[in-house]
Amino acid sequence: MDFHAILEDLADNWQIYAAIPFVAALIGYVTKRVAIEMMFRPLEFVGVRPFLGWQGVIPANARRMATTAVDLLTKHLVDPQEIFARLDPDELVRELEQPLLRAVEEITREVMEQHQPRLWEMLPAQGQRMLINRVRAQAPQVVARLMRELSNNIDEVLDVNDMLITSMVRDKDLTCRLIKEVAQPELKFIARSGIWFGFAIGLIQLVAWALTKEPLIMPIFGFITGFVTDWLALKMIFYPREPKGFLFFRWQGLFQKRRKQVALDYGGLIADEVLTVRNVMEAVLTGPKSDRLFALIQREVQRTIDTQTSVAKPIVAFAVGGREFQELKRSAAAKAIEYLPQTVEHVEDYATDALDVRNTIVEKMQQLTPIEFEGILRPAFKQDEWKLIAVGAVIGGLVGELQVLLFLH
Repeated sequence: MDFHAILEDLADNWQIYAAIPFVAALIGYVTKRVAIEMMFRPLEFVGVRPFLGWQGVIPANARRMATTAVDLLTKHLVDPQEIFARLDPDELVRELEQPLLRAVEEITREVMEQHQPRLWEMLPAQGQRMLINRVRAQAPQVVARLMRELSNNIDEVLDVNDMLITSMVRDKDLTCRLIKEVAQPELKFIARSGIWFGFAIGLIQLVAWALTKEPLIMPIFGFITGFVTDWLALKMIFYPREPKGFLFFRWQGLFQKRRKQVALDYGGLIADEVLTVRNVMEAVLTGPKSDRLFALIQREVQRTIDTQTSVAKPIVAFAVGGREFQELKRSAAAKAIEYLPQTVEHVEDYATDALDVRNTIVEKMQQLTPIEFEGILRPAFKQDEWKLIAVGAVIGGLVGELQVLLFLH
């Protein structure tokens, strides 16, 4: 080995040698940025199936990601029975009072005009108002009774898992944001780490090239730079789970170290965009268990009508007709269900405050074990992280080959 020749070469081509660690740092950074973007973009598949194309790792696995996130939520963070028990039926009725009474009046008029137009027209205005007032007087008690029953048996009318998974799969961008916003510092760390890891490997690459002038050195080191820096950055996010120390140095996985802030961010996102009152209302009214809610409402409405007409029921049934009387009750129940969405909108603010989803999640997250806490973010990386690492390695190898062409030509 002619050290004199090596030193002479270093002196003659110092600009090229000086550039090697910086190019390696650039490789490290670029491969990380590409890996991060490939996690989230594009939201939909771009290319020609099944031959060539790509879809972001998280959007492509939106259902799996959503299922994992929902399992964590329902097993460790949110107990639907406990959450919905916080709604005070009497307070709900107070919040609903005005829109509820308006709805009851409109329903009564519509049903009577539809099923008994002649009878309704024959009643004097005072008689119509008396009938409406009697129904309105019963409405708050009916709603309070219904709310107590729903609160005690929320699982019968609301499939929380289906609601959460459906909303997250339907909105892939939301699923991406759950990961991206919660893990923003970790993603920045991955990108920045590529610079320092790449620079360090580039110094070794510089020495290897100076000693050997072997063309394979550059693509091999580029491949290694992309592979090792991606792999190492991903590991450093999660490990070690518990703080470790040596002399004056202490370290811990970045995600575990940010436990309090992660809990605040995650709780906020879930409360503001996933487990919202609006989403709950939609799931209750249109979800797989909505028929049970409608059956409850129908039963309560029909029972109220029977109660109101209990004394005069034989006369009413005779005047109206037995079959027509039953149809009138069914129609009243159907109208009540039809008015339900626009009526319950008025309790959204109260219900959001009462359910207190954000603080519940933050508090429960503080009680998770390190492994359980890791489950918030780890599934986004674990199953498909080899793809990200492989892409980083391939890009690193290609850039290394470009370096060879630059050096030789």
